[in-house]
Amino acid sequence: MATNPTGGKGNGRRGNRLRGAIWGTAAGLLLLPAVAMQFDGSGVDWDAADFIVMGAMLAAACGTYELAARMSGNRAYRAAVGVSVVAAFLMAWVSLAVGIIGSEDNPLNLMYVGVYAVGFIGALVARYRARGMAVTLLATAAAQGLVAVVAITAGLLGGHGWIEALRQLALNGFFATLWLVSAFLFHVAARERA
Repeated sequence: MATNPTGGKGNGRRGNRLRGAIWGTAAGLLLLPAVAMQFDGSGVDWDAADFIVMGAMLAAACGTYELAARMSGNRAYRAAVGVSVVAAFLMAWVSLAVGIIGSEDNPLNLMYVGVYAVGFIGALVARYRARGMAVTLLATAAAQGLVAVVAITAGLLGGHGWIEALRQLALNGFFATLWLVSAFLFHVAARERA
């Protein structure tokens, strides 16, 4: 049986048994604010643009995972992609909704574009091969850590105090951990291929 570059065996044309659950969960997440808006005092007040942005983010996340599922039948590879897609989605969602560094209007939140750039460019350079993706996700975690250092330093210099510094450490640490878990799973996928 032939191997494909992503770390799986076979011709890369695998089906995705989780397709219904993934797209169904996405639809449920998109419907949640619409349902919440029907109740007074829920604090949810989305307009059409909010639904469009969230729908586009969910479609991009689900589509990315769907593409990876077709590229490889390797479970570790699929899990690695799933973890990285969840991390990217959550980071965008939190950053757009309430902001990771201060409020969503804080220009320092734009540093997270650099974290995405490291992951995206690294994936292209690695040609989505498991071994290269493991290195890419390590670099993405390092970029996340660098953003945390800048955010904490800026917060302390700006007089925001240690509570905000701990918040930054926790949030950025959470995302860095997800990138590291994904890197580990890509490493497992590369070893299985070997």
